[in-house]
Amino acid sequence: MASDHVDVLIVGAGLSGIGAAVHLQRNCPGKTYTVLEARDAIGGTWDLFRYPGIRSDSDMYTLGYSFKPWTNPKAIADGDAIREYVRETAREHGVPAHIRFHHRVVRAEWDSATARWTVHAHRDDTGEDVVLTCAFLFTCSGYYRYDEGYTPEFPGVERYAGQLVHPQHWPEDLDYAGKRVVVIGSGATAVTLVPAMAEQAGHVTMLQRSPTYVISLPSRDALADAARRWLPAKAAYDLVRWKNVVLGVANFQLSRRAPGLVKKLLRRAARGKLPVGYDIDRHFSPRYNPWDQRLCVVPDGDLFRAVSAGRASVVTDTIETFTEPGIRLRSGAELPADIVVTATGLNLLALGGMTIVVDGAEVDLAQTVAYKGMMLSGVPNFAMTIGYTNASWTLKADLVATYVCRLLRHLDGTGQQVVTPLAPIAGDLAPIIDLKSGYVLRAVDQLPKQGPSAPWRLHQNYPRDVLLMRHGRLTDEGVRFSRAGTPATDGAAERPAPVA
Repeated sequence: MASDHVDVLIVGAGLSGIGAAVHLQRNCPGKTYTVLEARDAIGGTWDLFRYPGIRSDSDMYTLGYSFKPWTNPKAIADGDAIREYVRETAREHGVPAHIRFHHRVVRAEWDSATARWTVHAHRDDTGEDVVLTCAFLFTCSGYYRYDEGYTPEFPGVERYAGQLVHPQHWPEDLDYAGKRVVVIGSGATAVTLVPAMAEQAGHVTMLQRSPTYVISLPSRDALADAARRWLPAKAAYDLVRWKNVVLGVANFQLSRRAPGLVKKLLRRAARGKLPVGYDIDRHFSPRYNPWDQRLCVVPDGDLFRAVSAGRASVVTDTIETFTEPGIRLRSGAELPADIVVTATGLNLLALGGMTIVVDGAEVDLAQTVAYKGMMLSGVPNFAMTIGYTNASWTLKADLVATYVCRLLRHLDGTGQQVVTPLAPIAGDLAPIIDLKSGYVLRAVDQLPKQGPSAPWRLHQNYPRDVLLMRHGRLTDEGVRFSRAGTPATDGAAERPAPVA
């Protein structure tokens, strides 16, 4: 068994992990670090998913890193471009030399006496078990399972004679040219797949149990195109980034305060993109309010164009059973299909599935409260990256990485070694992810909570979080700084547990 020690151990070499490594190098240049990646490549989500049309549903001026301008003309970028952007960032800063691939973290044990984490990883390529130690553990592994997506139990699926595919495990040799395709789902993956596959397939049907809000945005940003002609790259990038942040926050706040108005605006926009007489109320008017689930972005209205051209269609119904040639619906209608794609969602997996142990006691994540959306009550020298639900992932990832660097510098500057978040003294708790999407609701009981107010409450507001995490105080009622030898439970045992 191999052993090694670093100041900071980063888990995950995707968008968040590479960003964390660069922030650490820039802001804490004296710190040693290693990145553990379970797979064999840099890129995380953007390397794993390879289905047709894969792209971001956030604009790249906010999904891009704060320190590296996005220069590609497309604001809504495809997966290949995003993956290369992440890898280019890593190469420019020498991060690959710090990455250990095929290292899947299974357990992390904190010892208060030494103020040190012992991290157990399994090498999937060699079968070897590896042990590393670190002073600070930073998980950037996202929150869903990479080895399997979510597929509900479909009646009669064993009788189906065609090909069944999940987008998370897309076959490289899948030939859908001229074939009848049914895509089950209505989320971001489905609305991406349908227009992309419709370019070659005989016909593509999006079969949805209920509709999702779909909004068309330009694939290019007009302000960005103009700004790049007149301003330095970084200045142009920052201008467009903040423009998109402000518009995003305004959209979210309007949706929360006047959901009826936003519903009407989204419905009117969809009506303008679809044929006269199209049943928008049935197929594009959800029962929930905007931003109870994420809005689905379609660049240049590609989904609407595919439907209008007759290359794709939307069916809103429920599945009664699979049959040999396809799917029979509750309405009695039959959908023949050579290929069925189950774009039915993800399975959540907090912290990449690792077990956390503090001073010999296993931590139940569902009993912890998140501090500033990035640390867990009772878990010392630990941070995690969870992006915004109403904006791009990287906006929050950048803030978290910056805050971790501030904490490390504070510890060094004060001669202390340990930072431990504390749970709120009282107040109701809520799920840390505030969406009502199926993939969240299926796993909400396994996730950390958030408290009744700051610093334990997420506001989903980037400008507000900039003030809190870049310029706010590091010492407050929600955190304790100490030296090695201080048990993690000291000062927390007498705090009354919040109401779950």
